[in-house]
Amino acid sequence: MVKIGVILGSVRSKLGESIFNYLQSMYSDTADVQFDWIKLDDFPLEPYHHDETPLSEGIQDLKVNEKRWLNQLNHEDGYVIVTPEYDHAIPGTLKNALDYVGPEVDRKPVQIISYSYYSDGGMLAAESFVEILQMLKMIVLPTPVLLWNANDNFTPAGHLILDAKNSDHFADRLDDAFHEISFYTKLLHEHPFK
Repeated sequence: MVKIGVILGSVRSKLGESIFNYLQSMYSDTADVQFDWIKLDDFPLEPYHHDETPLSEGIQDLKVNEKRWLNQLNHEDGYVIVTPEYDHAIPGTLKNALDYVGPEVDRKPVQIISYSYYSDGGMLAAESFVEILQMLKMIVLPTPVLLWNANDNFTPAGHLILDAKNSDHFADRLDDAFHEISFYTKLLHEHPFK
């Protein structure tokens, strides 16, 4: 069985919670895939201030939440990261959380889901996110899911509004994305790069 961490990369977004709740209601564990539902808000992290560079050396004096965050990432075989677009980029809290990361995510697959209140669907956040994830040596799946005008499609409780414009498209894209990340996570788990 492989483990896929689904990470809500915002600590403030009600819309992000709605999308995260929808995903949690739609994608249950299967015989060969376990989904771990991870909220960045559950790991309060100070702005990165350690002397070490995690990609080249381990951090010596990790605090409790920092250790928990890195252990959670290390525990996963693949990832789905759900991020809003703030000023054409990912949120600062998500970038800060990734600044702690080193070998925990090395050569593991990741699927980006980006959302926005506007018509761009978080495209610029997704685009800028790819380079960050590649720098962490993650295998970024080629087609991010973009949810534009997403507030019109999801209820606060996490239901997709079926008669809303684009809801069918969003449901199909999310299904494809979860199928794809499951496939590549299993493939890379069974055939790791050496």
